[in-house]
Amino acid sequence: MRRVKFLAGLPAIERWWRRAGALAFALALGTVVFAGAMSPAAHAEVAAADPIDAAMRTCLARADMSTTMGQVQCMDNARIGWMAAVDSAYQQLLAKLPPARRGLWQKSQSSWLASRDAEKQLLAAVFATTQGSMYVLSEADMQLQPVRDRALALRSALANVSGPAPRRPRACNADARCEHATFDLNRYYRVLESKMPAQSRPALVQAQRAWSAYLTASTPLIDEHGRIDIIGARVATIKRLSETVGNH
Repeated sequence: MRRVKFLAGLPAIERWWRRAGALAFALALGTVVFAGAMSPAAHAEVAAADPIDAAMRTCLARADMSTTMGQVQCMDNARIGWMAAVDSAYQQLLAKLPPARRGLWQKSQSSWLASRDAEKQLLAAVFATTQGSMYVLSEADMQLQPVRDRALALRSALANVSGPAPRRPRACNADARCEHATFDLNRYYRVLESKMPAQSRPALVQAQRAWSAYLTASTPLIDEHGRIDIIGARVATIKRLSETVGNH
């Protein structure tokens, strides 16, 4: 991708980073809280006290789950719950879609699953370079959030399935926000790549390719705001990993 001139601040990406980094910051202070990274659209769709989130907060507050492994188990349970929500919303969505639209969603979902699997390998490679319980918790959080976000995105699509199809985004080079986001993504990617051990860099390359395939497969289903949400989430993830790799 070509480089672009650095433009004015991009609020969507700044919001993504603040949300994505909130849990790591709280953990650094020694306090575990729930602070999911999610897009503005996802915020609009999720209730203030979603049962999965509420159950995780309750679990995290339990005295018998106060150890690092206990806290990880709480987040893993929430991830499993959100994955069940992904499957449920996806199957309900497919049942209501016409064949042509169904095929697009099937491609998007298979690409998301492949991206999630590749991301697990990247997270393992990055967090293998760290030491400390806060990074164990941070890795669990970074495994949880994409599943939560996908569940919310599918719920949103299901709620709006009878409405008009989103307006297809313009080419990225015709959208200043998209160019800006891509610039930031490439910048943080290079930082992360430079910090990772040579033997672990293939995991980064594979994860980024899988994510790019997911973005490509999802673009026909979203508008420009949706595309910025997806890219913004990726910027937040890569930035966070670039500031985590090698920490002790």
